[in-house]
Amino acid sequence: MATTDHLLSSVEVARFVAHGYHRMDAVVPAELNEEAIEVFDAGVPVVYRGEPVAKVFEEGSFTRRLLDVPAVAGALRSLVGPDPLVDHQALHVRSPHEGAAQALHGDAIIDTRPDAFDVQLMYYPHEVTGTMGGTLSVPGSHLRRTNESDTGRYQNLRGQTRLTCPAGTVVLLHHGIWHGGRRNDSDRRRYMYKIRFNPTVPQVRLWDTADLHDPRVAEELSVYFPWCEHATGRLEIYNRIKLWRAMTGDAAFDIDLWATRVANRPGRAA
Repeated sequence: MATTDHLLSSVEVARFVAHGYHRMDAVVPAELNEEAIEVFDAGVPVVYRGEPVAKVFEEGSFTRRLLDVPAVAGALRSLVGPDPLVDHQALHVRSPHEGAAQALHGDAIIDTRPDAFDVQLMYYPHEVTGTMGGTLSVPGSHLRRTNESDTGRYQNLRGQTRLTCPAGTVVLLHHGIWHGGRRNDSDRRRYMYKIRFNPTVPQVRLWDTADLHDPRVAEELSVYFPWCEHATGRLEIYNRIKLWRAMTGDAAFDIDLWATRVANRPGRAA
């Protein structure tokens, strides 16, 4: 994962802060995708380590080569920085015509960190079509504080997306985003390989900040999503402002003075 190339831009990171994910279509080479199926069929153990990448995955191993794909390495470094810890890995396989779907959930108990987040890599070695189900997610849900499967009673939410993608697609998720694996109604097995990363450095200006003051940054952070009403949508924007302030080290950043008003503590007159 040693790279200084392919870093995300400020606009791309702002979009991640707003949507809760960064998607990279077909970035993994075909030969690595073909190898992945063999590796996965041989078995991938569920591992909970909390240790550096180099200690968990050997040099030259399939996973190390996956993480060294330039676009993947650059995006990870932009979000979690150098030398993150491997929290855990898991392989999710959906059999053909499997009747069950995973309940909507977030991959964490209530997480109150206002200035840090874990990133989950989800890798799809083959094309995922609509009939194969794919991963359902709710864009913009990641900063809403919930406890793991609190959202499991919801069947469908406005604005949800169900991933379809070409082979070699990688999606990086904020750990709090609401998501779930859909049932596979196709004749083919569906694979998804997941690794969760914990940052070991402050997540401050880790990306290419040349466009930090691009007006599109505020535009990305101001987007509304249809799963919540307009009023609570404003609260989500406020949460993004707080996270963006932490990630940029800019305590004065604001959108329409929302955070400035809340923080205002005038001194008493003498």
